[in-house]
Amino acid sequence: MVTAMVTNRMIRDVLIVCLLMGWGWMPAARAGSCLTVLERNDLFPPQQRHVHSSTLVESPAGGLLAAWFHGSGERTADDVEIQAAWRPAGAAAWGPVFPLVDTPGFPDCNPVLYRDGTDRLWLFWIVVRAARWEESLTMYQRSVDWPEGAEPRWERQGVVLLKPGEEFASVLEAGLKALAPTEGLWSSYARKYTQLVVEAAKDPAKRQIGWMTRTPPISDGAGGFLLPLYSDGFNISLVAWSRDDGRSWECSEPITGLGNVQPSLVRRRDGEVLAYMRDNGNPPQRVMVSSSGDGGRTWSPALDDELPNPGSSLQVIALRQGPWVMVLNDTEDGRHRLTAYLSRDEGRSWALGAVLEEAEPGRGSYSYPTVIQSRDGLMHVTYSCRDEAGARIRHAVVRLDQESAGGVLNTD
Repeated sequence: MVTAMVTNRMIRDVLIVCLLMGWGWMPAARAGSCLTVLERNDLFPPQQRHVHSSTLVESPAGGLLAAWFHGSGERTADDVEIQAAWRPAGAAAWGPVFPLVDTPGFPDCNPVLYRDGTDRLWLFWIVVRAARWEESLTMYQRSVDWPEGAEPRWERQGVVLLKPGEEFASVLEAGLKALAPTEGLWSSYARKYTQLVVEAAKDPAKRQIGWMTRTPPISDGAGGFLLPLYSDGFNISLVAWSRDDGRSWECSEPITGLGNVQPSLVRRRDGEVLAYMRDNGNPPQRVMVSSSGDGGRTWSPALDDELPNPGSSLQVIALRQGPWVMVLNDTEDGRHRLTAYLSRDEGRSWALGAVLEEAEPGRGSYSYPTVIQSRDGLMHVTYSCRDEAGARIRHAVVRLDQESAGGVLNTD
């Protein structure tokens, strides 16, 4: 009886705090049960080298192909390469790791796999020049021959060359003014952040280089796709597309914000496209979101959502059943907790669906998720895992429980 009284009092106090802060958090009998983790396994045994930023795609035959980058570091290590592994349809385990891309003398990072509407496989990634993210080149390869268990045979390779026009700087400047950041003191020897970014945006060379991959494209609804990109130089994002099968590329206006990078795109039923982004800005650290009403050409300024984000990559997908799923680190202080949230109203509110991984701060890191839905309706998530045993890529299988409810966190 005492335990019940304490529990009820604690619940009451939590509700009062949430209401006062305007979160709109509503309890339910089975909060956190709307997604069920069915399986969790490693793609390969733990090892001590750096392994990070995985990507995942389902083959036409129903198998899974995963890729990631691996080496003795990141942008400063020339031995970094893209590796991959298969889990054929019906298999209980992942097959052997094999090399996918290795540019001699340069780090290869941030791979993105994508299966287009004609079942061709695309691989996007970055080649890092001069050990600086802002000097990266975005590359792509395409294959029509990628049988399960084998290395894809690439029919074409190219560079995603972007040429943002002079309006890039004016749109960026107007967006930063609208956000009106507090920048503290200023002097001629220490100019404001926004001024430095806008001046850099006026340089055509800086505008054309350093756009990087992280999350997969989405269909543009007309046979092509929208490729989300970001820049560590400008600390913002944009979207690219091609009308001629990758021979040339166009790009959107910048998604202006204060540290909004690594966008994950999702489309509402009315055609509006949302970009959910990592928060590289100042506290409070939150998932950042921007919207486009013209198919990804122009974007609203990126603003904080309610979900926490510690400056770590996330991904959102729209399930065929209708709900959306977001996989992210929902903390402000580290990557020790990886969760999946569910939205039944196209991102207007979110429910905590499942905790995929959790450890004490400093005892484990679980980050950079990629999530897809396979033909059987299940979700597959791969992510970077590092703990006392070592580093590896981990795979989780998640099921949507249609009958379940959960606490809803209002974000509009």
